[in-house]
Amino acid sequence: MKLTESILITISILWVFEHVIINAFHMRTNNDNPTRRVLLQTGGGMFGIPFLGGEAAAAAPRKSIQGGPTNEVVKVVNGIKHRRLGGSDIIVSELGLGTQRWVSTDFNAPDRDLCYEFMDEAILKRGINLIDTAEQYPIPSDGRNTKEGDSEILIGNWMKDRKVARDKVVISTKITGGRNVNPRNIKKDCEASLKRLQTDYIDVYLTHWPQRYSPQSNWGQSLKYNTESDASPYWRSNGGPTSFEELCLSMEELIQEGKIRGWGLCNDNAYGLTACTRTAKALGTTPPACLQGDFSILDRKSEENGVAEAASPFNENVGFMSYNALAGGMLTGKYMDIPAALDDPQKERAIMSMQKPRGRMDTRGWGGTLIRYRTEAAQEAIRDYANLAKSNNMSLTELCLRWNKQRDLLTTTLLGHTNMNQLKETIDIFNKKEPLSADVTWEIDRIHMRNRLPLFSNSRVGRDWYGEGEIGEPIP
Repeated sequence: MKLTESILITISILWVFEHVIINAFHMRTNNDNPTRRVLLQTGGGMFGIPFLGGEAAAAAPRKSIQGGPTNEVVKVVNGIKHRRLGGSDIIVSELGLGTQRWVSTDFNAPDRDLCYEFMDEAILKRGINLIDTAEQYPIPSDGRNTKEGDSEILIGNWMKDRKVARDKVVISTKITGGRNVNPRNIKKDCEASLKRLQTDYIDVYLTHWPQRYSPQSNWGQSLKYNTESDASPYWRSNGGPTSFEELCLSMEELIQEGKIRGWGLCNDNAYGLTACTRTAKALGTTPPACLQGDFSILDRKSEENGVAEAASPFNENVGFMSYNALAGGMLTGKYMDIPAALDDPQKERAIMSMQKPRGRMDTRGWGGTLIRYRTEAAQEAIRDYANLAKSNNMSLTELCLRWNKQRDLLTTTLLGHTNMNQLKETIDIFNKKEPLSADVTWEIDRIHMRNRLPLFSNSRVGRDWYGEGEIGEPIP
């Protein structure tokens, strides 16, 4: 065969592969129930390498600017550090407003006026720029007095009413997780959030929990990966979970359209984080900017299970948003003298606590759901941390938040509040410039070493539970 004929044949083959990829890309965006890995199965190409031509390759010019190492301090505003989120150009305050229970049906939920005051104080006066929400918020909602999406509506109304410049606020919101995360819904749900928020773009768009089975995507005590759970019809029917390729391409499409600046994962793990960053890099799309997860002085698993290593600026360069830094209120110390209602052996006192709850741990709903913050091991650790705080002339809340803010993994800490005094106390703590001393942090580490995973220990596992935890989750 002549050289020119060989070249022409090769060009023809590449042309065919390029157009197969483009067609697969359009199929993916138009198909309500796409099959797993449709893109790579269709265009795997020679040597197992996908040929990324046409529209897929054109994604690169608009992707979020890769600005530098995650967590670097870019500026300080009114004493609050603002840090880079992942390798993106998104800069977030080290403290963010959590909105899960804003205008919810909880007994102590902040109403519309109080939420406005929170944002006035934090955003307009005190140097905070980050608000975290979700399409599912508020939780709980009853569908009558309050419904899913109302938290986003409130934030949008506040920005409009206060005439807040859009670039003064960083908004992160979430698509409902699980099988809901597919190419069609990523676009549809994002557009619905944009409408409720009354904005042209979302700064960070996250999956609320993984698009695939993962043992830690619930609020229970599951840690062990379970093959049977992954093989269940919920996950394996209709083509199986949305692939990492589909997820990355769907998020990139939103970036190209100017609807989001960056994206991330919530309640995911080191596998999900690394799979997304590596897939995005292989496809030439924007990698996730952050992972959001449960993290506190009681729950340090993300530092020790591969997440911190994966997220490091030396590796995948991904930011981390911490939530539940006060363990559902347990780390304020308010349940130390009198136990939470569901744990109180004195029945009459427990009833009184439920009638006049000190916080959500005294309610049946949250008290049952958040049992892992009240295990015997957790409460033992809380007592030890409280004694350490007292011996160093600070509150337990201050000890825990100051410890949180100086962890290498964390970009920002998200906190919810039920009154203005709580918010002001939190901001005052974050304004403290001096870190905890080496002696104090070492004592914290010593307590941790005696009781390393207190949230995932439980002395109340029944003999007849047969693999189920206290809220019905699979254990161990």
